[in-house]
Amino acid sequence: MFRLPTVAAAIALIATPALAAGPCKDAKGKFTKCPPAAAPVGGVVKDAKGKCHIANGAKKGQFTKCP
Repeated sequence: MFRLPTVAAAIALIATPALAAGPCKDAKGKFTKCPPAAAPVGGVVKDAKGKCHIANGAKKGQFTKCP
């Protein structure tokens, strides 16, 4: 009766770190450089001060309204 929950808990503890590895680790668990974040579909990004800029194109860097 107590064996099944114990086995399930052990499997959950073992599987969790592998799932939480994320894209910044390789298959062996070594840290690698994370890929750059993709620009949003709308092409507008928010800077550290909270102002929105156009991310790409001819008007790159110009201020715009935040979505």
